[in-house]
Amino acid sequence: MEQAVRPERCVVAVDGPSGSGKSTVSRRLATAIDGVYLDTGAMYRAITWAVLQAGADLQDADAIVKIAQETTLSIGTDPLAPRFRVNGTDVDAAIRGPEVTGAVSAVAAVPAVRAMLVRLQREIISAAPRIVVEGRDIATVVAPDAELKVYLTASAAARAQRRSAEDATDVAATEADLNRRDQLDSSRAADPLRQADDAVTVDTTGMGIDEVVAHLLSMLNSKVSS
Repeated sequence: MEQAVRPERCVVAVDGPSGSGKSTVSRRLATAIDGVYLDTGAMYRAITWAVLQAGADLQDADAIVKIAQETTLSIGTDPLAPRFRVNGTDVDAAIRGPEVTGAVSAVAAVPAVRAMLVRLQREIISAAPRIVVEGRDIATVVAPDAELKVYLTASAAARAQRRSAEDATDVAATEADLNRRDQLDSSRAADPLRQADDAVTVDTTGMGIDEVVAHLLSMLNSKVSS
């Protein structure tokens, strides 16, 4: 793999839909540049877990905002072990479960929740010398001045196969759920999923993880060396 340039400061924004390889690629890239890693989607999942624990109505935006404001998040940025805690409780496994997955788009659509988490994300980014940030609105909203902006994508079939392999779920059901989440995330009023005009599209359908990371390293090196 190409040797990474390690500038004094560097922000890499990685956006894209579920199953495109964002998490694995972002973590490996962060390790390669001796940086930290921020999973913004996990932040929304953590708030969603808190909302579900409180038994709040997912249609009650005011209740969701109140819970979010009263929730203390501990956000791990170590790319080898990005741990998350909610009010002191380890939620790494819980936030990846089907209940949270089914509810996170509704919680993430609440503008006040997004505003709160974007502020927190920007604080984390500003404190890190080198960071890879993944999500759905990083290049467009959270870090529009990132040195490298990437939009990872893959075919619907490839994304479903990858996600079902991770979750041990039916491929057809997984593809239907991914399509549902894509529609919700792309059509929400606040910070919808979309590709930034100056982001580079990388289709990972026929690529291995090492190949994708090497490609991003090459692009990053070109950016920071020019």
